[in-house]
Amino acid sequence: MNFRFGQYDIDLAQQELRCAGEAVPVEPQVFDVLVYLVQHRDRIISKDELFETVWQGRVVSDAALNSRISAARRAVGDDGSAQKVIRTIHKRGFRFVAEVEPDAAPAVVPSSEEARADDAPTLAPDAEPAEPLPLPLPSKPSIAVLPFQNMSGDPEQDYFADGLTEDIITGLSQQQWFFVIARNSSFTFKGGAVDVRQVASQLGVRYILEGSVRKSASRVRVTGQLIDAMHGNHLWADRYDRELADIFALQDEITTRVIGSVSPQILLAEAARVRRKPPQSIDAWDLVMQAMPHMWRMTTDDHRSAQDLLLEALSLDPEYAHAYALLGWIYVSMFNLDTGKPIHEFTERALDAGTRAVELDDQDPWGHLVLGLGFARRRKPDLALMHLTKAIELNPSFALGHAGLGYGLAVGGQPERGLEVLEQAHRLSPRDPFLAIYAPTVRYMALFALGRYEETIAVCRETASLHPNHAGAWRLMTVSLALLGREDEARAALARTLALQPDLSIEHVETNTVYANAADRARFRDGLRKAGLEN
Repeated sequence: MNFRFGQYDIDLAQQELRCAGEAVPVEPQVFDVLVYLVQHRDRIISKDELFETVWQGRVVSDAALNSRISAARRAVGDDGSAQKVIRTIHKRGFRFVAEVEPDAAPAVVPSSEEARADDAPTLAPDAEPAEPLPLPLPSKPSIAVLPFQNMSGDPEQDYFADGLTEDIITGLSQQQWFFVIARNSSFTFKGGAVDVRQVASQLGVRYILEGSVRKSASRVRVTGQLIDAMHGNHLWADRYDRELADIFALQDEITTRVIGSVSPQILLAEAARVRRKPPQSIDAWDLVMQAMPHMWRMTTDDHRSAQDLLLEALSLDPEYAHAYALLGWIYVSMFNLDTGKPIHEFTERALDAGTRAVELDDQDPWGHLVLGLGFARRRKPDLALMHLTKAIELNPSFALGHAGLGYGLAVGGQPERGLEVLEQAHRLSPRDPFLAIYAPTVRYMALFALGRYEETIAVCRETASLHPNHAGAWRLMTVSLALLGREDEARAALARTLALQPDLSIEHVETNTVYANAADRARFRDGLRKAGLEN
């Protein structure tokens, strides 16, 4: 049996949800919840009934059920604010309210032998087949990865080009920002010259990623380019020349580099596009996109603007897990910017937002990133590293996740390893706007823990020159200068630090400094005393 509602089809035989003929990836439990609601759409389904049927009576939390309902809504283009498909009935349960056509199955086109002559359409001799209607764009940034062309003249190298394409599709699909066209649809365009605008129209996407592979002797060259097909603009292009030693390791490296470079470029393009939209068409997703540029700027005013936009998005969709995660990131970042509030207050807010994000969607790497950084601030390195590692497992191309893990290691007693992980983050996404603002913090925290004070000062100076109100950079610059015996410079840096953070004290350091290692905290306090901080 099939069910059809709007552009969506549920195929029970294939256990598949489709939108305009394209498979929509959903977790099995989310699919089961959706099917049960559709099958019993004539009545309200209680939470207990869903627990009994979908979870077969196992004890689970309301948060787990709410997460599955939110995921089901997202899969069918709905949200907690509109509730056009799945409606929440207060204190009673849920009901599927979209109009459904039961037993809807795709039409089967008869073969020429089966078709009757009098049923055949009459065409003029030179008539052209009708152009397929363009598919509507999804609410998320949508992308199709076309099969990378094998330019080697060796048909046996097709496997490398195809494998690279498939890995990129899989990697982008792990990024919750994007709607990614499945492999089978993308590969229908293999081997022929394509018009990216036409491909985008047929697949219903805004962005196209295409590329080529050329092998010569023991070397391989891979090129890629990202195109905004709506306007024909090139957003990104790069080339990778490597030795063809371990073919699978090479494939993994290039895949992660491409994904790490493409993702920020799409987010930049989406943020610019949303700014041009008329106000009456703004929804929760657009508000998140509007918040992004403010999150990339290290000023208190920008971060407050981002916070306001994210809170507005959550007012439209209270179950928007990713908005909670990004809000948690704002609180993490404000730790070094808004020194008028106690640092522990931002940590608590970050942990609250991260916890809510993970409750709603345990598969969002941003939620685990925020929790990991929050626990690092609380000097709980084991919990911090658990969540930060989880963020990377969920999305191996998440450059900021790698940087977050570097921070957790740096302040948790493994600074050398922290620097190594930070370098991996840079290799993944050298142009990532989030990484640009966060990586220096990771670096100077690790360098100080290693006692490399000259390098710490250099990174802090560079950070402070770009972001003059970055209190964290001024604090650590002050301490490092004093520990090197450069007392005049240390006093001048302390004056600037106190201007940004008047309540700085030795007790404040003992209470709030994030280093889990007591010896690191002791050096920090010693440096402040030598710089002239008396209490």
